[in-house]
Amino acid sequence: MTAEYDAVVYDLDGTLVRLAVDWSAVRRDTVTAVRETGRSAERGLWDLLDRSHSEGFADIVEPVIAEHECRGAQAADRLPTAAELPRAVPVGVCSLNSEAACRLALRRHGLASHVDTVVGRDTVDAYKPDPEPLLSVVRDLSATPGQTLFIGDSERDQRTAERAGVAFEYVEDRS
Repeated sequence: MTAEYDAVVYDLDGTLVRLAVDWSAVRRDTVTAVRETGRSAERGLWDLLDRSHSEGFADIVEPVIAEHECRGAQAADRLPTAAELPRAVPVGVCSLNSEAACRLALRRHGLASHVDTVVGRDTVDAYKPDPEPLLSVVRDLSATPGQTLFIGDSERDQRTAERAGVAFEYVEDRS
């Protein structure tokens, strides 16, 4: 099904691996860190992340989230889609997780050598569903959006692909 593409990009968590992250603990720790700065933290985790970037306190939020993700990457479970690697075409990862967590999880499961480029939430100045992270991967793979397939597990992944002009498949729809 992917033979007609010149490159394949995967989301990480929920697609190639499942990070062992307690997202309730991440939110709790993030809220604590934000409140310690005197700011309001009465939002969901991803809303806090968005706000931290727009209001200039991402340096408080990002490390807290990334630390949890990296610990979760070290205990990540490999998912069946990982068996698709290696491929005959260039492969990338575009994730909402931190780049460090992506690389840890890929190394843990022996996948790092099969992935040519990794773009995480903190690699470029934008994150999914903004198309720039995915387009960055496409450029790094010397591919074109119209000849690239993005495989993911969320509506955010699908929106990212649409905005980037990249074909998309849900991981659960693959056979």
